Amino acid sequence: MNFKCKILFLIFLVLLSFSGCGKLDESVSQSNNAKIQFIDDDGKEISLEKPAQRIISMYSAHTENIYYLGAGDKLIGGYNCIYPPEAAFLDEYDYKGDPEQVIAAQPDLLLIRPFIRQKAPDYIKTIENAGIPVVSLYPSSFDEFDEYINKLALLTATEQNAKKLLDDFHNEINTIKELTSKQQDKKNVFFESTDINIRTVTPDSMAGLAIETAGGINLAKDAKPIDQGSTIAPFGEEKILENADKIDVYISQRGSMNSGGDLISISQRPGFDTIKAVKEGKVFVINEKIISSPSFRYVKGVREAARFLYPDLMDNIDEYKNDNIATRRDFAIMAVKYKHIPIFIPSSSSYYSTEHKGHTFGLFEDIDWNDKDFDYIETAVENGYVSWDKGEGGKEYFNADKNVSRDELAQWLFVMGDFKNVDVNIPIDDLEKSSHKRIVQILVDNHIFELNNGCFEPERYVTNNEIIKALSCLDVH
Repeated sequence: MNFKCKILFLIFLVLLSFSGCGKLDESVSQSNNAKIQFIDDDGKEISLEKPAQRIISMYSAHTENIYYLGAGDKLIGGYNCIYPPEAAFLDEYDYKGDPEQVIAAQPDLLLIRPFIRQKAPDYIKTIENAGIPVVSLYPSSFDEFDEYINKLALLTATEQNAKKLLDDFHNEINTIKELTSKQQDKKNVFFESTDINIRTVTPDSMAGLAIETAGGINLAKDAKPIDQGSTIAPFGEEKILENADKIDVYISQRGSMNSGGDLISISQRPGFDTIKAVKEGKVFVINEKIISSPSFRYVKGVREAARFLYPDLMDNIDEYKNDNIATRRDFAIMAVKYKHIPIFIPSSSSYYSTEHKGHTFGLFEDIDWNDKDFDYIETAVENGYVSWDKGEGGKEYFNADKNVSRDELAQWLFVMGDFKNVDVNIPIDDLEKSSHKRIVQILVDNHIFELNNGCFEPERYVTNNEIIKALSCLDVH
Protein backbone atom coordinates (compact mmCIF):
# COMPACT_ATOMS: atom_id res chain seq x y z
CA MET A 1 0.00 0.00 0.00
CA ASN A 2 1.50 3.34 -1.08
CA PHE A 3 1.73 6.38 1.20
CA LYS A 4 -1.33 8.10 -0.27
CA CYS A 5 -3.48 4.99 0.15
CA LYS A 6 -2.30 4.64 3.77
CA ILE A 7 -3.32 8.24 4.52
CA LEU A 8 -6.78 7.72 2.96
CA PHE A 9 -7.20 4.48 4.91
CA LEU A 10 -6.31 6.19 8.22
CA ILE A 11 -8.74 9.03 7.50
CA PHE A 12 -11.44 6.41 6.84
CA LEU A 13 -10.75 4.73 10.20
CA VAL A 14 -10.90 8.05 12.06
CA LEU A 15 -14.20 8.99 10.43
CA LEU A 16 -15.58 5.55 11.22
CA SER A 17 -14.58 5.84 14.90
CA PHE A 18 -16.42 9.17 15.22
CA SER A 19 -19.62 7.99 13.55
CA GLY A 20 -22.65 7.55 15.83
CA CYS A 21 -22.90 8.80 19.40
CA GLY A 22 -20.50 6.66 21.38
CA LYS A 23 -20.67 3.18 22.83
CA LEU A 24 -23.85 3.66 24.91
CA ASP A 25 -25.87 4.98 21.97
CA GLU A 26 -24.45 2.29 19.72
CA SER A 27 -25.64 -0.45 22.09
CA VAL A 28 -29.07 1.16 22.34
CA SER A 29 -29.21 1.42 18.55
CA GLN A 30 -28.34 -2.25 18.23
CA SER A 31 -31.03 -3.11 20.75
CA ASN A 32 -33.61 -0.99 18.92
CA ASN A 33 -32.86 -2.60 15.57
CA ALA A 34 -32.27 -6.15 16.73
CA LYS A 35 -34.66 -8.87 15.65
CA ILE A 36 -36.43 -10.21 18.76
CA GLN A 37 -37.06 -13.94 18.74
CA PHE A 38 -38.31 -16.28 21.48
CA ILE A 39 -41.08 -18.74 22.26
CA ASP A 40 -43.85 -17.21 24.36
CA ASP A 41 -45.82 -19.01 27.07
CA ASP A 42 -48.53 -20.08 24.65
CA GLY A 43 -45.82 -21.94 22.72
CA LYS A 44 -45.93 -19.41 19.91
CA GLU A 45 -42.77 -18.32 18.11
CA ILE A 46 -42.35 -14.57 18.48
CA SER A 47 -40.36 -12.68 15.84
CA LEU A 48 -40.28 -8.88 15.94
CA GLU A 49 -38.04 -6.54 13.97
CA LYS A 50 -37.72 -4.03 16.80
CA PRO A 51 -38.92 -3.30 20.35
CA ALA A 52 -42.47 -2.05 20.79
CA GLN A 53 -43.34 1.63 21.09
CA ARG A 54 -47.14 1.40 21.57
CA ILE A 55 -48.14 -1.35 23.99
CA ILE A 56 -51.49 -2.50 25.35
CA SER A 57 -51.09 -4.74 28.38
CA MET A 58 -53.97 -6.97 29.46
CA TYR A 59 -52.35 -8.25 32.62
CA SER A 60 -51.60 -5.98 35.56
CA ALA A 61 -48.27 -7.67 36.38
CA HIS A 62 -47.01 -6.93 32.84
CA THR A 63 -48.07 -3.32 33.30
CA GLU A 64 -46.33 -2.96 36.67
CA ASN A 65 -43.14 -4.54 35.44
CA ILE A 66 -42.98 -2.37 32.32
CA TYR A 67 -43.20 0.72 34.52
CA TYR A 68 -40.46 -0.65 36.76
CA LEU A 69 -38.31 -1.27 33.68
CA GLY A 70 -38.67 2.41 32.79
CA ALA A 71 -40.85 1.89 29.73
CA GLY A 72 -44.17 3.10 31.12
CA ASP A 73 -44.30 5.80 28.44
CA LYS A 74 -44.72 3.03 25.85
CA LEU A 75 -48.00 1.85 27.39
CA ILE A 76 -51.10 3.22 25.68
CA GLY A 77 -53.61 0.99 27.46
CA GLY A 78 -54.13 -1.63 30.12
CA TYR A 79 -56.64 -3.75 31.99
CA ASN A 80 -57.59 -3.44 35.67
CA CYS A 81 -54.39 -1.59 36.54
CA ILE A 82 -53.91 0.01 39.95
CA TYR A 83 -50.13 0.22 40.26
CA PRO A 84 -48.08 2.26 39.83
CA PRO A 85 -50.62 5.07 40.40
CA GLU A 86 -50.29 6.52 36.89
CA ALA A 87 -51.22 3.13 35.42
CA ALA A 88 -54.73 3.58 36.82
CA PHE A 89 -55.28 6.34 34.27
CA LEU A 90 -54.37 4.30 31.19
CA ASP A 91 -57.13 3.70 28.64
CA GLU A 92 -58.93 0.47 29.54
CA TYR A 93 -59.08 -2.53 27.17
CA ASP A 94 -60.94 -5.69 28.14
CA TYR A 95 -60.62 -9.10 26.44
CA LYS A 96 -64.35 -9.57 27.17
CA GLY A 97 -65.13 -6.57 24.95
CA ASP A 98 -64.81 -5.70 21.26
CA PRO A 99 -61.40 -6.47 19.69
CA GLU A 100 -61.96 -3.60 17.25
CA GLN A 101 -61.25 -1.19 20.12
CA VAL A 102 -57.72 -2.59 20.36
CA ILE A 103 -57.27 -2.56 16.59
CA ALA A 104 -58.42 1.06 16.38
CA ALA A 105 -55.80 2.09 18.97
CA GLN A 106 -53.08 0.84 16.60
CA PRO A 107 -50.71 -0.73 19.14
CA ASP A 108 -47.58 -2.43 17.85
CA LEU A 109 -47.83 -5.03 20.64
CA LEU A 110 -50.60 -6.62 22.71
CA LEU A 111 -49.35 -8.30 25.89
CA ILE A 112 -51.51 -11.04 27.40
CA ARG A 113 -51.12 -14.17 29.51
CA PRO A 114 -52.14 -17.75 28.58
CA PHE A 115 -55.36 -17.49 30.61
CA ILE A 116 -56.64 -14.80 28.22
CA ARG A 117 -56.03 -16.82 25.04
CA GLN A 118 -57.81 -19.76 26.65
CA LYS A 119 -60.79 -17.64 27.69
CA ALA A 120 -61.10 -15.50 24.57
CA PRO A 121 -59.43 -17.27 21.59
CA ASP A 122 -61.58 -15.53 18.96
CA TYR A 123 -60.87 -12.13 20.46
CA ILE A 124 -57.11 -12.71 20.27
CA LYS A 125 -57.34 -14.24 16.77
CA THR A 126 -59.17 -11.18 15.44
CA ILE A 127 -56.41 -8.91 16.74
CA GLU A 128 -53.68 -11.13 15.28
CA ASN A 129 -55.46 -11.21 11.92
CA ALA A 130 -55.31 -7.42 11.93
CA GLY A 131 -51.51 -7.68 11.94
CA ILE A 132 -50.99 -6.73 15.60
CA PRO A 133 -48.38 -8.92 17.34
CA VAL A 134 -49.70 -10.69 20.44
CA VAL A 135 -47.26 -12.00 23.05
CA SER A 136 -48.39 -14.23 25.91
CA LEU A 137 -46.21 -14.36 29.03
CA TYR A 138 -46.69 -15.78 32.50
CA PRO A 139 -44.04 -17.30 34.79
CA SER A 140 -45.57 -20.41 36.34
CA SER A 141 -43.02 -20.45 39.14
CA PHE A 142 -40.67 -18.10 40.96
CA ASP A 143 -37.71 -19.71 39.17
CA GLU A 144 -39.10 -18.45 35.85
CA PHE A 145 -39.44 -14.84 36.99
CA ASP A 146 -36.04 -13.68 35.69
CA GLU A 147 -36.62 -15.17 32.23
CA TYR A 148 -40.05 -13.52 32.11
CA ILE A 149 -38.62 -10.11 33.02
CA ASN A 150 -35.85 -10.48 30.46
CA LYS A 151 -38.43 -11.15 27.74
CA LEU A 152 -40.32 -8.01 28.74
CA ALA A 153 -37.01 -6.16 28.60
CA LEU A 154 -36.34 -7.39 25.06
CA LEU A 155 -39.78 -6.23 23.97
CA THR A 156 -39.21 -2.76 25.47
CA ALA A 157 -35.44 -2.28 24.87
CA THR A 158 -34.70 -2.10 28.61
CA GLU A 159 -32.21 -4.95 29.04
CA GLN A 160 -29.76 -2.97 31.18
CA ASN A 161 -32.51 -1.77 33.49
CA ALA A 162 -33.75 -5.34 33.84
CA LYS A 163 -30.35 -6.59 34.96
CA LYS A 164 -30.05 -4.00 37.74
CA LEU A 165 -33.66 -4.45 38.86
CA LEU A 166 -33.31 -8.23 39.06
CA ASP A 167 -30.05 -7.94 40.99
CA ASP A 168 -31.69 -5.56 43.49
CA PHE A 169 -34.82 -7.75 43.64
CA HIS A 170 -32.91 -10.89 44.62
CA ASN A 171 -30.59 -9.01 46.97
CA GLU A 172 -33.59 -7.62 48.89
CA ILE A 173 -35.23 -11.03 49.16
CA ASN A 174 -31.97 -12.61 50.32
CA THR A 175 -31.51 -9.84 52.90
CA ILE A 176 -34.95 -10.55 54.38
CA LYS A 177 -34.29 -14.30 54.33
CA GLU A 178 -30.94 -13.87 56.10
CA LEU A 179 -32.54 -11.63 58.73
CA THR A 180 -35.47 -13.94 59.50
CA SER A 181 -33.40 -17.12 59.39
CA LYS A 182 -31.76 -16.07 62.65
CA GLN A 183 -35.06 -16.12 64.54
CA GLN A 184 -35.09 -18.90 67.13
CA ASP A 185 -38.83 -19.01 67.79
CA LYS A 186 -40.15 -19.88 64.33
CA LYS A 187 -43.82 -19.09 63.71
CA ASN A 188 -46.31 -21.60 62.30
CA VAL A 189 -48.33 -20.01 59.51
CA PHE A 190 -51.54 -20.84 57.71
CA PHE A 191 -52.04 -19.01 54.41
CA GLU A 192 -55.61 -18.78 53.11
CA SER A 193 -55.75 -18.31 49.34
CA THR A 194 -59.54 -18.48 48.88
CA ASP A 195 -62.45 -18.73 51.28
CA ILE A 196 -64.04 -21.34 48.98
CA ASN A 197 -63.56 -24.53 51.00
CA ILE A 198 -60.77 -22.59 52.76
CA ARG A 199 -58.01 -23.36 50.31
CA THR A 200 -54.32 -22.61 50.68
CA VAL A 201 -51.32 -22.44 48.32
CA THR A 202 -48.71 -24.96 47.23
CA PRO A 203 -45.31 -24.65 48.94
CA ASP A 204 -43.59 -23.81 45.63
CA SER A 205 -46.01 -20.95 44.85
CA MET A 206 -44.90 -17.35 45.21
CA ALA A 207 -46.98 -17.02 48.38
CA GLY A 208 -45.60 -20.30 49.72
CA LEU A 209 -42.05 -19.16 49.06
CA ALA A 210 -42.82 -15.82 50.72
CA ILE A 211 -43.77 -17.63 53.94
CA GLU A 212 -40.52 -19.60 53.83
CA THR A 213 -38.42 -16.50 53.07
CA ALA A 214 -40.17 -14.61 55.88
CA GLY A 215 -38.99 -17.27 58.29
CA GLY A 216 -42.34 -19.00 58.77
CA ILE A 217 -43.21 -22.69 58.98
CA ASN A 218 -45.97 -23.40 56.48
CA LEU A 219 -48.72 -25.47 58.10
CA ALA A 220 -49.65 -26.69 54.60
CA LYS A 221 -46.13 -27.61 53.52
CA ASP A 222 -47.39 -30.86 51.97
CA ALA A 223 -50.38 -29.31 50.13
CA LYS A 224 -50.99 -30.57 46.59
CA PRO A 225 -52.50 -28.41 43.80
CA ILE A 226 -56.21 -28.72 42.99
CA ASP A 227 -55.30 -29.03 39.29
CA GLN A 228 -52.10 -29.63 37.37
CA GLY A 229 -50.20 -26.38 37.04
CA SER A 230 -52.25 -24.61 39.72
CA THR A 231 -50.77 -23.06 42.86
CA ILE A 232 -54.09 -23.29 44.74
CA ALA A 233 -54.37 -26.28 47.07
CA PRO A 234 -57.21 -27.81 49.14
CA PHE A 235 -57.01 -27.71 52.92
CA GLY A 236 -60.37 -27.21 54.59
CA GLU A 237 -61.92 -26.12 57.84
CA GLU A 238 -61.56 -29.47 59.55
CA LYS A 239 -57.77 -29.55 59.12
CA ILE A 240 -57.46 -25.97 60.32
CA LEU A 241 -59.39 -26.66 63.51
CA GLU A 242 -57.34 -29.82 64.11
CA ASN A 243 -54.27 -27.56 64.17
CA ALA A 244 -55.95 -24.63 65.93
CA ASP A 245 -53.46 -24.46 68.79
CA LYS A 246 -50.47 -24.58 66.40
CA ILE A 247 -51.34 -21.64 64.13
CA ASP A 248 -49.29 -18.71 65.39
CA VAL A 249 -50.07 -16.46 62.43
CA TYR A 250 -53.02 -16.61 60.02
CA ILE A 251 -52.58 -14.77 56.70
CA SER A 252 -55.39 -14.32 54.19
CA GLN A 253 -54.85 -12.88 50.73
CA ARG A 254 -57.46 -10.57 49.23
CA GLY A 255 -57.87 -9.69 45.59
CA SER A 256 -59.90 -9.97 42.40
CA MET A 257 -58.51 -13.33 41.27
CA ASN A 258 -58.22 -15.27 44.53
CA SER A 259 -59.59 -13.96 47.78
CA GLY A 260 -59.69 -15.36 51.27
CA GLY A 261 -61.70 -14.11 54.21
CA ASP A 262 -61.30 -10.71 55.83
CA LEU A 263 -60.43 -9.98 59.45
CA ILE A 264 -64.07 -10.04 60.57
CA SER A 265 -65.33 -13.06 58.61
CA ILE A 266 -62.42 -15.27 59.67
CA SER A 267 -62.96 -14.59 63.36
CA GLN A 268 -66.71 -15.23 63.02
CA ARG A 269 -66.43 -18.69 61.43
CA PRO A 270 -67.73 -21.45 63.72
CA GLY A 271 -64.93 -22.80 65.88
CA PHE A 272 -62.32 -20.34 64.62
CA ASP A 273 -62.25 -18.57 67.96
CA THR A 274 -60.21 -21.58 69.16
CA ILE A 275 -57.39 -20.82 66.71
CA LYS A 276 -54.33 -19.45 68.51
CA ALA A 277 -53.76 -16.69 65.93
CA VAL A 278 -57.38 -15.54 66.20
CA LYS A 279 -57.26 -15.46 70.01
CA GLU A 280 -53.99 -13.49 70.00
CA GLY A 281 -54.95 -11.04 67.25
CA LYS A 282 -52.44 -12.44 64.77
CA VAL A 283 -54.75 -12.60 61.76
CA PHE A 284 -53.56 -10.49 58.82
CA VAL A 285 -54.85 -9.63 55.37
CA ILE A 286 -52.47 -9.12 52.45
CA ASN A 287 -53.15 -7.88 48.93
CA GLU A 288 -52.68 -10.69 46.39
CA LYS A 289 -50.88 -8.26 44.06
CA ILE A 290 -47.83 -8.24 46.33
CA ILE A 291 -47.81 -11.87 47.43
CA SER A 292 -49.03 -13.98 44.48
CA SER A 293 -48.43 -11.82 41.41
CA PRO A 294 -45.19 -12.08 39.36
CA SER A 295 -44.03 -8.49 39.70
CA PHE A 296 -41.20 -6.59 41.35
CA ARG A 297 -43.65 -5.69 44.13
CA TYR A 298 -43.33 -9.26 45.36
CA VAL A 299 -40.49 -8.00 47.57
CA LYS A 300 -43.06 -5.87 49.40
CA GLY A 301 -45.18 -8.97 49.98
CA VAL A 302 -42.26 -10.93 51.40
CA ARG A 303 -41.38 -8.02 53.70
CA GLU A 304 -45.01 -7.69 54.85
CA ALA A 305 -45.17 -11.41 55.64
CA ALA A 306 -41.99 -11.05 57.69
CA ARG A 307 -43.50 -8.03 59.49
CA PHE A 308 -46.57 -10.14 60.38
CA LEU A 309 -44.38 -12.92 61.77
CA TYR A 310 -41.64 -10.93 63.49
CA PRO A 311 -42.81 -7.32 63.94
CA ASP A 312 -40.16 -6.35 66.51
CA LEU A 313 -37.40 -7.53 64.19
CA MET A 314 -38.72 -6.06 60.94
CA ASP A 315 -40.06 -2.81 62.41
CA ASN A 316 -37.04 -1.97 64.51
CA ILE A 317 -36.56 1.81 64.79
CA ASP A 318 -33.27 1.87 66.70
CA GLU A 319 -31.66 3.84 63.85
CA TYR A 320 -33.86 6.78 64.88
CA LYS A 321 -32.62 6.86 68.45
CA ASN A 322 -30.72 10.11 68.03
CA ASP A 323 -31.12 13.83 68.63
CA ASN A 324 -31.36 14.78 64.95
CA ILE A 325 -34.21 17.14 64.12
CA ALA A 326 -37.02 14.96 62.79
CA THR A 327 -38.56 15.33 59.34
CA ARG A 328 -42.05 14.40 58.23
CA ARG A 329 -40.52 11.43 56.42
CA ASP A 330 -38.91 10.28 59.69
CA PHE A 331 -42.19 10.53 61.55
CA ALA A 332 -44.13 8.58 58.89
CA ILE A 333 -41.64 5.71 59.01
CA MET A 334 -41.50 5.61 62.81
CA ALA A 335 -45.29 5.82 63.18
CA VAL A 336 -46.03 2.93 60.79
CA LYS A 337 -43.28 0.75 62.19
CA TYR A 338 -44.06 1.49 65.83
CA LYS A 339 -47.74 0.65 65.34
CA HIS A 340 -46.92 -2.29 63.03
CA ILE A 341 -49.45 -1.03 60.49
CA PRO A 342 -49.65 -3.10 57.25
CA ILE A 343 -48.77 -1.01 54.21
CA PHE A 344 -51.75 0.46 52.40
CA ILE A 345 -52.50 -0.68 48.84
CA PRO A 346 -55.67 0.18 46.88
CA SER A 347 -57.63 -2.99 46.19
CA SER A 348 -59.22 -2.15 42.84
CA SER A 349 -59.11 0.30 39.95
CA SER A 350 -62.43 1.78 41.13
CA TYR A 351 -60.44 3.45 43.93
CA TYR A 352 -59.33 6.11 41.48
CA SER A 353 -62.81 6.75 40.13
CA THR A 354 -64.14 7.51 43.61
CA GLU A 355 -64.10 11.00 45.01
CA HIS A 356 -61.79 11.22 47.99
CA LYS A 357 -62.19 13.89 50.62
CA GLY A 358 -58.55 13.52 51.55
CA HIS A 359 -55.38 12.44 49.82
CA THR A 360 -55.51 9.98 46.91
CA PHE A 361 -52.89 7.22 47.02
CA GLY A 362 -49.79 7.94 44.96
CA LEU A 363 -50.73 11.44 43.82
CA PHE A 364 -48.25 13.49 45.85
CA GLU A 365 -46.35 15.79 43.53
CA ASP A 366 -43.15 15.38 45.56
CA ILE A 367 -43.20 11.67 46.45
CA ASP A 368 -42.70 9.31 43.53
CA TRP A 369 -43.84 5.68 43.77
CA ASN A 370 -40.20 4.68 43.38
CA ASP A 371 -39.25 6.56 46.55
CA LYS A 372 -37.77 4.07 49.03
CA ASP A 373 -40.16 5.27 51.76
CA PHE A 374 -43.24 5.54 49.56
CA ASP A 375 -45.19 2.80 51.36
CA TYR A 376 -44.54 4.19 54.84
CA ILE A 377 -45.51 7.71 53.79
CA GLU A 378 -48.69 6.65 51.99
CA THR A 379 -49.70 4.35 54.86
CA ALA A 380 -49.14 7.03 57.49
CA VAL A 381 -51.20 9.51 55.48
CA GLU A 382 -53.95 6.96 54.75
CA ASN A 383 -54.30 6.26 58.47
CA GLY A 384 -54.43 9.97 59.28
CA TYR A 385 -51.20 9.81 61.26
CA VAL A 386 -49.58 12.70 59.42
CA SER A 387 -50.98 15.73 57.62
CA TRP A 388 -50.20 16.92 54.10
CA ASP A 389 -50.52 20.11 52.10
CA LYS A 390 -52.64 21.12 49.16
CA GLY A 391 -51.08 23.60 46.76
CA GLU A 392 -52.15 25.60 43.76
CA GLY A 393 -54.63 23.85 41.49
CA GLY A 394 -55.41 21.27 44.16
CA LYS A 395 -52.03 19.57 43.81
CA GLU A 396 -51.00 17.49 46.80
CA TYR A 397 -47.63 17.74 48.57
CA PHE A 398 -46.18 15.74 51.43
CA ASN A 399 -43.08 17.89 52.03
CA ALA A 400 -41.05 14.95 53.30
CA ASP A 401 -38.00 16.94 54.32
CA LYS A 402 -39.91 19.54 56.31
CA ASN A 403 -39.09 19.51 60.04
CA VAL A 404 -41.76 18.49 62.56
CA SER A 405 -42.91 21.02 65.15
CA ARG A 406 -44.26 20.16 68.60
CA ASP A 407 -47.63 21.51 67.53
CA GLU A 408 -47.76 19.13 64.55
CA LEU A 409 -46.54 16.20 66.64
CA ALA A 410 -49.30 16.84 69.19
CA GLN A 411 -51.94 16.75 66.44
CA TRP A 412 -50.62 13.50 64.95
CA LEU A 413 -50.21 11.72 68.30
CA PHE A 414 -53.75 12.62 69.26
CA VAL A 415 -55.01 10.86 66.11
CA MET A 416 -52.87 7.80 66.80
CA GLY A 417 -53.79 7.39 70.47
CA ASP A 418 -56.87 7.18 72.64
CA PHE A 419 -56.49 10.13 74.97
CA LYS A 420 -59.18 11.20 77.42
CA ASN A 421 -59.85 14.42 79.26
CA VAL A 422 -58.44 14.03 82.74
CA ASP A 423 -59.44 15.89 85.89
CA VAL A 424 -56.51 18.30 85.71
CA ASN A 425 -55.83 21.48 83.82
CA ILE A 426 -52.12 22.20 83.81
CA PRO A 427 -51.46 25.88 83.03
CA ILE A 428 -49.70 26.41 79.66
CA ASP A 429 -48.36 29.94 79.34
CA ASP A 430 -48.06 29.95 75.53
CA LEU A 431 -51.12 27.86 74.67
CA GLU A 432 -52.50 30.69 72.50
CA LYS A 433 -49.62 30.19 70.09
CA SER A 434 -50.80 26.66 69.30
CA SER A 435 -53.08 25.85 66.36
CA HIS A 436 -54.42 22.84 68.28
CA LYS A 437 -55.11 24.24 71.75
CA ARG A 438 -57.52 21.59 72.99
CA ILE A 439 -55.29 18.74 71.77
CA VAL A 440 -52.18 20.24 73.34
CA GLN A 441 -53.99 20.74 76.66
CA ILE A 442 -55.18 17.13 76.74
CA LEU A 443 -51.72 15.74 75.90
CA VAL A 444 -50.00 17.93 78.48
CA ASP A 445 -52.58 16.90 81.09
CA ASN A 446 -51.87 13.27 80.19
CA HIS A 447 -48.12 13.92 80.64
CA ILE A 448 -47.33 13.13 76.99
CA PHE A 449 -45.48 16.43 76.67
CA GLU A 450 -43.35 18.21 79.25
CA LEU A 451 -43.40 21.99 79.58
CA ASN A 452 -40.33 24.19 79.57
CA ASN A 453 -40.72 26.90 82.23
CA GLY A 454 -44.49 26.62 81.82
CA CYS A 455 -44.34 26.83 78.01
CA PHE A 456 -45.28 24.20 75.44
CA GLU A 457 -43.21 25.82 72.66
CA PRO A 458 -45.51 24.79 69.80
CA GLU A 459 -43.19 26.05 67.05
CA ARG A 460 -40.06 24.29 68.32
CA TYR A 461 -38.84 21.42 66.15
CA VAL A 462 -38.65 17.99 67.74
CA THR A 463 -35.91 15.38 67.57
CA ASN A 464 -36.23 11.74 66.58
CA ASN A 465 -35.72 10.75 70.23
CA GLU A 466 -38.60 12.99 71.28
CA ILE A 467 -40.86 11.30 68.75
CA ILE A 468 -39.89 7.83 69.97
CA LYS A 469 -40.53 8.86 73.56
CA ALA A 470 -43.94 10.28 72.60
CA LEU A 471 -44.85 7.15 70.63
CA SER A 472 -44.00 4.99 73.61
CA CYS A 473 -46.73 6.82 75.54
CA LEU A 474 -49.30 5.33 73.13
CA ASP A 475 -48.76 1.97 74.81
CA VAL A 476 -50.14 3.40 78.03
CA HIS A 477 -53.14 5.21 76.55
